[in-house]
Amino acid sequence: MKPILFLDSGIGGIPYCRHFHRRNPGEPIVYLADRLHFPYGKWEKKELAAILTGLIEQVINITNPKIAVLACNTATIAGLSQLREHFPMLPLVGTVPAVKPATLASKNGKIGVLGTELTIKEPFIREIAAQYGNGAEVIGIAAPELVEFIETQFNTASPEQRTAMARDYLNRFRAAGVDSLVLGCTHFLFLQEEFHQEAAPDITVFESVRGITKRVESLLEEQHTKANDAPRAENRLLLTGPAAPEPSWIEWAEHLGFSLSLLEKA
Repeated sequence: MKPILFLDSGIGGIPYCRHFHRRNPGEPIVYLADRLHFPYGKWEKKELAAILTGLIEQVINITNPKIAVLACNTATIAGLSQLREHFPMLPLVGTVPAVKPATLASKNGKIGVLGTELTIKEPFIREIAAQYGNGAEVIGIAAPELVEFIETQFNTASPEQRTAMARDYLNRFRAAGVDSLVLGCTHFLFLQEEFHQEAAPDITVFESVRGITKRVESLLEEQHTKANDAPRAENRLLLTGPAAPEPSWIEWAEHLGFSLSLLEKA
């Protein structure tokens, strides 16, 4: 059976992959963590689009996925259009920052977006806010250090440390007067409980996990390829780069119940 590909620079796409997998256990999944190019936020748009094109070409040759999910807001903004042109036969799903629902829900027209450097500097998020909110203002904060914290320290951080990270950013957004906050990087979903808790009652937090699962499920229905009665498939976690998997990736593979290997040796 052809798998569904979830692609991110690290662990950021795992909440999306895990949510879909729990609802669709019969669908085979390949999760590709591009640790060789982590973090994606540091790359220029053209560079990252070229990286993503090369990666998907490799995965197509190895696993021939039926759907690919860019489980990364930065990758989606940088490469989704180009990838759709390059791979017209492969349905691609992007994770767009949830600026539209945040803008529509805002009462004062001040939208906070927490993301990577590339996401914050791209006009895309402000264009969405302008489209759906009359005079809406976007306050963007780039948080590469938060991406690094979640990627390398999340599993060992205490609840107090996790809450403190969320609180620091929320204090900055609260000082700017925002009433809607978009978690504009998939990595930040690991702290969504902390963000929701610290944001209440004056700031509403928005993310896109459920919407992505629904979109993939609808594509499976359209393709007539949904594995409703299929046995539970073997799922794979692939890593880029020649180095042996770090202990944290071995733990993630065990947690997800996925086999673990290097992309170059898959």
